[in-house]
Amino acid sequence: MAAVQLSGIFKRYGDTQVVHGIDLDIDDGEFVVLVGPSGCGKSTLMRMVAGLEEISGGDLLIGGTRANTLAPQQRNISMVFQSYALYPHLSVYDNIAFGPRIRKESSTTFKPRIDAAAKMLNLSGYLDRLPRALSGGQRQRVAMGRAVVREPSLFLFDEPLSNLDAKLRVQMRTEIKALHQRLKNTVIYVTHDQIEAMTMADRIVVMNAGRIEQIGRPLELYDRPANLFVASFLGSPSMNFAEGVIANRTQGAGVALKLADGSEVALERAPASAAPGAKVTLGVRPEHIEITVQIPDAALDVEVIEPTGAETHLYGKIGGNSWCVTTRERSKIEPGQRVALRLPAEHIHLFDTESGRRLV
Repeated sequence: MAAVQLSGIFKRYGDTQVVHGIDLDIDDGEFVVLVGPSGCGKSTLMRMVAGLEEISGGDLLIGGTRANTLAPQQRNISMVFQSYALYPHLSVYDNIAFGPRIRKESSTTFKPRIDAAAKMLNLSGYLDRLPRALSGGQRQRVAMGRAVVREPSLFLFDEPLSNLDAKLRVQMRTEIKALHQRLKNTVIYVTHDQIEAMTMADRIVVMNAGRIEQIGRPLELYDRPANLFVASFLGSPSMNFAEGVIANRTQGAGVALKLADGSEVALERAPASAAPGAKVTLGVRPEHIEITVQIPDAALDVEVIEPTGAETHLYGKIGGNSWCVTTRERSKIEPGQRVALRLPAEHIHLFDTESGRRLV
C-alpha cells in the first residue's frame, strides 16, 4: 500500500515544457483516473511516476519516500500497458511467472500467488495456453495477473482497454474495479475515455495541455465543472453551449441570454457577476432539458433524430448553435419540427466566455 504525492512536477524536452507544475495527493488505496485528450500529458505524468521518464523538476513521493531518482524496480509498482506486452512463446503460467523467476524467487513461493491470481482473474483453465490462443480480454487479464503476482504497493494502468472492442471494454472495466476492491491497492489509471473515468474512479484528475483543470469525485465534476473545458469533456452526448450577452428579456420579467442571431434564451437566474452586457456561455446537459407545452425558455429546430432504445436524441439548432436534447420518452417528433424547451434553473451552467471559468 502507498500514498503518492506529486509536488510541482514538470517535464521538459529541451526548450519545450509538456507537463506544468502538477500538484496531486493520492491517498493510500485510492483509485485515481487521469483523463484528458491525446497529448494532454497524462501518460507522460504516469511514466514519470513509473520511473520510465526522468522528472525535470518537482518532487515525487511514493509511500513517503522520495522516488525521483529511484529505478523503476525500486519503486514497488506494477504497470499494465494497452499493448498487453506478453511473451508470445510462453504459456499464460510462464508469462505470469516471468517476474518472480527473474527475481530468482523459488517456485514454492510464487506458485500459490499465481494460482490465487489466476482464480481471481478467471484464468485457471488457461494457464497452459499460449497468448495467441486467447481473446483480447483474456490477454489483458494475463497482463493484470503478472502485475498482481508482484504484490506491488501501487498499480499503474496506461490506457489498458484501448485495444478492446466495446463489449469487452465494459466487461474489463468491471473486472478492474472489482480487482481494486479486493486488493485495495493504490491505483493510477490513465485514459482518454471519459466513460471509463466516470465509472471507475474514486477521484478524477482532468488534464489539458499539461495542466490539471479540475480534481474531484466523478459526479462532482459532472454536476459542477469548474470551466468550459471540463464541462465539454465530461459527458456523452456532451454539454450543449450557446454564447451570448446577458440582457433584459424582450417580453416578460427577468433576464435572458441574447444570442448572435438576435434570438433569446430565457434564464431563471443569473449570477450577480453576470450583469446586463456581460458576455457569457450557457451550458445545459442534454438529459436535463425538458420538452414543454408551456411558455418556453428556448426552441429547438429539429434536424436529426437518433433513437437508441432506452433514449432518443434530438439534434438541431438553437440560435445557430448545434444542440442535443435527450429524452426517455418514445417521441413522435419529426425532423423539421420546432420543439419548445424548458431549461431548469438548477441544471443551468454559466461560464465567463473569455476566461472559461464557471460563474454559476
